[in-house]
Amino acid sequence: MRRKRIDLLAATVFLAVFSVSTVSAQTEGAAAEKLAEALNHYSLLEFDKGLEIASGLLERPDLTAIDSVAILEALSIITYAKGEEYVKQSIEYLDKISEIGPCVSRLPQEIWPQELRDHWYRMAQAKNQLVCETEGSDEITTIAVMEFDNHSVGEYQEKLGALSKGLADFFQHDFAKISSLNVVERDKIDFVLKEIALQQSGSVDKATAVKVGKILGAQLMVFGTIMQLDARNTRMAVRVVKVETSEIIASVDEEGRPDYSKMEKGLVKKLAAELDIKLTKEVETLIDKGGTVSVDATGYYAAGLDAMDKYDYAAAYESFKKAYELDNAFVEAKRKMEIYRPLAG
Repeated sequence: MRRKRIDLLAATVFLAVFSVSTVSAQTEGAAAEKLAEALNHYSLLEFDKGLEIASGLLERPDLTAIDSVAILEALSIITYAKGEEYVKQSIEYLDKISEIGPCVSRLPQEIWPQELRDHWYRMAQAKNQLVCETEGSDEITTIAVMEFDNHSVGEYQEKLGALSKGLADFFQHDFAKISSLNVVERDKIDFVLKEIALQQSGSVDKATAVKVGKILGAQLMVFGTIMQLDARNTRMAVRVVKVETSEIIASVDEEGRPDYSKMEKGLVKKLAAELDIKLTKEVETLIDKGGTVSVDATGYYAAGLDAMDKYDYAAAYESFKKAYELDNAFVEAKRKMEIYRPLAG
């Protein structure tokens, strides 16, 4: 009985993770309830039951394009979770979404496994819709965050290797809390870098950032460095490049003990001030939430992102799980843990 209660709790958390826009705002009434039920089965690892329910929804005569996309999303994700022999079938559902239109709704969502996200970017690029017009407006600034460069010395050069992705991820989460910013996904930036053969083992220079920004429709590119000298001294620096002119329009830094999350949040607020972005008390409170005071939890989270990018979902899940176990207030680790739990095998 105890195991059942744990599973139901996991299912509840999982449904909270899955975008509300997919389950309720985009699909209405009974269809939304059934889609939520299918995803509930997915979170409980009952894949065939989830597929049966979601497949039945496609037979409804009153589906809108957005309804169909939401259902096909669920079918693709659940099918993918069944194993390698189902990857092709899972991608076929993405093909159907692409036929409806890559920009009917903003895709991919966070819940998508990394392999499906990469396939989707290729599909969208083939239709010249890697960037959708609906992602920004005159009042919204599109911002993209590059992975950080690690300029640490000694043992910290290797020890903090994956933190480059972790810091970019933290910045994206917190920038997304500012309503006047539209944040480009980290893996979409990586996809473009690879496509134009600019993925480098070392730093990404300003010219590269500008080129990537133009492709992704970003007005601002953010990139930075972390330098840890010893167990007590760390410096984090961030610069913002205006894509149109290639000029650096903001440069901020933080120094102190290696509390990476606290330093990141401080830099987000400093950048907002430098860019003349007004933060309400509510937004500042949101920015302060999340993250972790645990250096080890930060490291496990960054390792989870690295494993996720390599499609090693079992390792990703274990890393996110360890991060959350070290700090139960680390909401980003909890969200990622629940996303990759059904894929962990």
